[in-house]
Amino acid sequence: MPNITQQEVEKVIGDYNILIVNSKIKINETFVKNCHNLKIVGRLGSGMDGIDIDALEKADIHVVRTPEGNANAVSEHAIGMLLSLSNHLRTADSEVRNFDWNREKNRGWEISNKVLGIIGFGHTGSQLADKMSGWVQEVVCYDNKVVGYNKQNPLVVEGTLDEVKQKADIISIHLPLDEETEGMINKKFLQECKPGFVLINTSRGKIVDTEDLLDGLQRGYVGGACLDVFENEKVETYSEVEKETYQALYDLPNVVLTPHIAGWTFESYFKIGKVMAEKILALI
Repeated sequence: MPNITQQEVEKVIGDYNILIVNSKIKINETFVKNCHNLKIVGRLGSGMDGIDIDALEKADIHVVRTPEGNANAVSEHAIGMLLSLSNHLRTADSEVRNFDWNREKNRGWEISNKVLGIIGFGHTGSQLADKMSGWVQEVVCYDNKVVGYNKQNPLVVEGTLDEVKQKADIISIHLPLDEETEGMINKKFLQECKPGFVLINTSRGKIVDTEDLLDGLQRGYVGGACLDVFENEKVETYSEVEKETYQALYDLPNVVLTPHIAGWTFESYFKIGKVMAEKILALI
């Protein structure tokens, strides 16, 4: 990752025609005012939080993103986390390495007779639906911006958000972070879901209220969680309250956690760059 600060980029951006960023650089209206020659902004990955799309469009600057590049990686990661949770792989592996042999304690549960709910049927949500449609009893999906997607896969049911909550044993989140989705997965949402369901989040951490999820896990109305993203991913900035909350979450046996690496494979690293290059070349 280039060792350059936000301030350094803002000082020199006026000389450039194309800017390619990851989540480190934030683009707001003030930033755009310095972009005298900028024609294209490319976002490596899919998340557009931190990028003022309206300001860029008003300045006639094209915005390019590459959700196709890591959609497969993220969907595979979600499945891996779910399998780890359902088969107690994290606990069992640790115990075996310590010469501790506990078969009954680590008895798993199968996903083949479960209903998978997917919220957000974009590139990643659709990839997960395709992969899991032959595994689970049913895949029910909800997306408030896309309709008719079950025509692509007859094994996928197009449902409402309430249907996902009521039917799904497992709910996987694949949403962008915006004003509508921030804090969407809160106590009310969790309590409206099927008791004991498993939550998977590989999208954006701030979509899920961590304290409310922790409460649900501790009280049992949430049966487990697979989290690749978190509300605050800068560990060095944790307040005392955040430290206590995250420590309590980390201590739970029915959670699987990874450090925002779902889309961070060797293959996706190449594919994201390839897709970005193709899209930019098509514009110039």
